[in-house]
Amino acid sequence: MNFIKFIFSRYFLLNLLIAGIVIFLLIKFTMASLDGYTHHGESITVPDLRGRTITEIDRMFETLKLSYTIMDSSYLPTQPPNSILEQEPPPGARVKENRRIYLTINASLPPRVKMPNLVDKSLRQAQMELEVYGLNLGELQYRPDLALNAVLDQMYLGKHILPGTLIHKNSTIDLVLGNGLGETQVTVPNLTGLTFAEAKWTLLGTNLNIGHVEWDVTITDSATAVVYRQIPEHDNESQRKLNFGEAVDIHLTQTLPDFLKQFSVDPADSLDDDYDDE
Repeated sequence: MNFIKFIFSRYFLLNLLIAGIVIFLLIKFTMASLDGYTHHGESITVPDLRGRTITEIDRMFETLKLSYTIMDSSYLPTQPPNSILEQEPPPGARVKENRRIYLTINASLPPRVKMPNLVDKSLRQAQMELEVYGLNLGELQYRPDLALNAVLDQMYLGKHILPGTLIHKNSTIDLVLGNGLGETQVTVPNLTGLTFAEAKWTLLGTNLNIGHVEWDVTITDSATAVVYRQIPEHDNESQRKLNFGEAVDIHLTQTLPDFLKQFSVDPADSLDDDYDDE
């Protein structure tokens, strides 16, 4: 009976009210402290960083209250060096202040790979192997050899390249191939008066290659420039001959001099099918 009277006494109820107020205030203070610590309700929209350079985002991040870390690099020749390829979190994501953004950037130089050994392989095999190594197939040159389209030499920047040499990925490799005809010979065609494209196709049609090309300083339009000199020269009398796959050097000028016009040839008549075996 005394306990019940105590519960409903003014003294107990007053202390109960005071305790409730204190607990309420403690809860409010704790929640406010947590909100301040965790920045509850505050967030930043992650911008699209792809395509930007590190220098650009350095200035951007000074005002965004974000940080970044470069996690990986790749190489895309179509993108600027040191530009951002990927980011995590993605563009548009909502994050808290000082959140770290993880970046993948485009390397300034492509990675290096070992040059494979393509000699004695077929053109098809060589092309597939170049693709596996991330290398590009360049120009094809033909030399006298009984093995048609067999790789006789591998060239990089105009020079023979040894297997195992480290070169940049996406480099272009030129191949020297066998023409399948051995030492068959052909008369040197007359290239005088032909454009570069016509001369190239004329030599290709006679199983010869373009050698050194010299452009005259007077040339204003390379598409219409014509051959005024070739080495070795065409000679109707001696019928000078070359082996299949050998090269002819050509010199081009913008306009053929009058004294050479009589020696020029119609492109349609420039191919000579009269091949002689040695």
